[in-house]
Amino acid sequence: MSTAELPDTQRVNPGTATAAQGRVIAAALDLFARHGVGGTSLQMIADELGVTKAAVYRQYKTKEQIALAVADAELARMEATIDDAEEEQSWAGARERLLINMVNLAVERRQTVGVILMDPGIARLTPKNASFRRVMGRMRRLLLGNEPGPDGAVRTAMVIAAISGAAVHPLAFDLDDDTLRAQLLPLAKRFLDLT
Repeated sequence: MSTAELPDTQRVNPGTATAAQGRVIAAALDLFARHGVGGTSLQMIADELGVTKAAVYRQYKTKEQIALAVADAELARMEATIDDAEEEQSWAGARERLLINMVNLAVERRQTVGVILMDPGIARLTPKNASFRRVMGRMRRLLLGNEPGPDGAVRTAMVIAAISGAAVHPLAFDLDDDTLRAQLLPLAKRFLDLT
């Protein structure tokens, strides 16, 4: 059975990752951002941590498991932004707060996460993940209400891609974080016809 097919209960939950697993995830995130998932080996992760490859194997058996753990850790950050937005009393307030949170997260993590999200190795694994589908469903409901079918899925994907893609795009590379935030938020609102 491939790791992409492992039930979520057999994969490490980012909220319950051990300290050692957290160090592996952090090292892998940095290496994946620099070299891509395909260009990063378990030996490179071990070298980054200053441990043996066997020590990494004790935490994760394959690079795919590590890639999924990295994706899960980022997904947990996204879910926290959704949880925060859902505290708003109105749908309009929750949607605006989610957009602010999405922009802040994209800008804060643009040096590493943008590369990870666009990596083919991660992109191949995440849609099979039940947690990914659940979080994306929650995000879609907050952004668009109950807009069904392909239109809602594509609009949600476009908002996410526009925010995260712009944050890591070479044209925005030299923008400081505050300027980038100030540009992204109104454009994301305009995309959703909120202005």
